[in-house]
Amino acid sequence: MGKDLSEIAGLPDELGVDDDLARAETELTVRVESRRYGKPMTIVEGFAPGTDLSALASTLKKQLGTGGTVDDGHVELQGDHRDRLPAVLEAEGYALA
Repeated sequence: MGKDLSEIAGLPDELGVDDDLARAETELTVRVESRRYGKPMTIVEGFAPGTDLSALASTLKKQLGTGGTVDDGHVELQGDHRDRLPAVLEAEGYALA
C-alpha cells in the first residue's frame, strides 16, 4: 500500500493531487480570543503537519486586509473575522469543522 494518490491515479506529481486531498480532508477550527486591551484575535488551528502556514497566513492577511502571525502550528489574525474567514478558507481548499 506504499503508493500515493498520484501513482494510483496516474497523474503527474506536479499537479499536487496529494496536497489538494490533504487540504480537503483537514478540518479547521476558528475561534476568537480577547487579547490585550480587549482586542479580538481570530485563531485558525487544526492544520496537518507540514502545511506551509506562513504562505497561508500571508494569503489570509491579504484577503482580509489585516495583520497576523503564525505561532505554534496555528494562524493568528488581528480582529474578529469569523464571518469572512470561512469563505476565504474554502476558496483555499480547506473545510471548517
